[in-house]
Amino acid sequence: MIRYIRRAAAFCLLLLAALLVNAARVQVFEADELTGNSANRRNTIARYDQPRGNILVRTGGGDATATVTGSKDTGEQLAWERTYLHGPLYAPVTGYASQTYGTTLIENAEDGILSGTDSLLAPLPLWNDLTRGRQPGGNVVTTVRSAMQRAAYQGLAGRKGAVAALEPSTGKILALVSSPSYDPEQLSGTGSAVTDAWARLNASDSRPMLNRAIRQTYPPGSAFKIVTAAAALDAGVVDDPDEETDTPSPYVLPGTSTVLPNESSGCEKASLAEAIRVSCNTVMAHLGVEVGLHGMVEAAERFGFNDDGLRIPSGVAKSNFDTEMSDDQLAQSSIGQFDTTATPLQMAMVAAAVANDGEIAHPHLVDRTVKHDGDTVSQTSTRSYRRAMSPSAAVQLRRMMVDVVENGTGTNAAIDGVTVGGKTGTAQHGVDNTGAPYAWFISWAQSAGSATPEVAVAVVVEDAAADRADISGGGSAAPIARAVMEAALGQE
Repeated sequence: MIRYIRRAAAFCLLLLAALLVNAARVQVFEADELTGNSANRRNTIARYDQPRGNILVRTGGGDATATVTGSKDTGEQLAWERTYLHGPLYAPVTGYASQTYGTTLIENAEDGILSGTDSLLAPLPLWNDLTRGRQPGGNVVTTVRSAMQRAAYQGLAGRKGAVAALEPSTGKILALVSSPSYDPEQLSGTGSAVTDAWARLNASDSRPMLNRAIRQTYPPGSAFKIVTAAAALDAGVVDDPDEETDTPSPYVLPGTSTVLPNESSGCEKASLAEAIRVSCNTVMAHLGVEVGLHGMVEAAERFGFNDDGLRIPSGVAKSNFDTEMSDDQLAQSSIGQFDTTATPLQMAMVAAAVANDGEIAHPHLVDRTVKHDGDTVSQTSTRSYRRAMSPSAAVQLRRMMVDVVENGTGTNAAIDGVTVGGKTGTAQHGVDNTGAPYAWFISWAQSAGSATPEVAVAVVVEDAAADRADISGGGSAAPIARAVMEAALGQE
């Protein structure tokens, strides 16, 4: 009898040992895989068991900020849902944080800070890894200024389009608007209301969830002539912007019988300065060909074209300038047509380069991140993105862009007592150019008491009522840029 008891006890010990070995194997070798398994609801439940940190924008002067997000306790299994103040106004900045569809834009790029999982929030290194815990969500302070954001949004007034505004000396993104927009709070929770909203937004012809300011590229039209002018000045193709060029009118595209038209008169042999002032296609196309393909590609890429790695911290769509073209295609590309495309942020960088003596500061949307108690976690410093042109070329272009606003096609952007430089653009598109032209305006502004321009702006309006006799960029987009610049300079 005792012998059988011993055998039973030995068998039980064997089972216990096997159980311990298996438990150890799971804990040591399979823990991470099981933790990350999509069927494991514990992670999802834990993710939403505390309020998310907030995203803030700047209000007024100094360091005053206001939150544009919040969280509410629903009492459900996934307890805390995201809320948004003025959701459509700031959606191109915040993105959405959805329990059903994930996160986008800052909600995605700074998710670690906002959700409390970032190790920088922990009191000690490796604290979160050792405790498998997380901290209260931190906050993200953006570079966006509420007055400028609102001026841009109200200026578009529901029309399809976008606005991007930068501080030229630092690269801070002061406004980032896409229209029409949407309320990200519609996507915050779970259930049929969220899935219905998702389906409705994605099915809409107006594509309200498309961030047109950084994810949509457009033909830049004549606004691109600033890039061509910089290339011509730095390549020595033009020594004196006020001297006549040898551009004939009409100008026949090289190697073809196609005549390039002008919307303005007086473009035959016009100087570079005159060509910028009244927006001569022929002169700028001719200068682009004289600079040559290699020189034009290099110049465009110095401004940021063909860069598919720009992040602000969300990814920005690549603006395009073809690297292989015939001369007639190069002529068209040099006036912002053919395959040349740009995001509104890219064109704001073009204006910012002129305003900042040819240097482009790296554009960024996050000023700093802070812990729940306000201690700074990280601060974005100013750094150079690229030198787009020489300082002397920038000085000459500033003078030409001021002439556009004072005497040319951009008079609708003028602000009393402020030095404003600008460039209009009207970009045709569609089959045989039958689509309503995109209206562009890029600009910068410098107040009387400032040593350098304080703001650079790019505006595109997709469905502008184009009056070909009155360059539509000046008629439709320039007033929006003026309102944004006035807000930047405190004149709103």
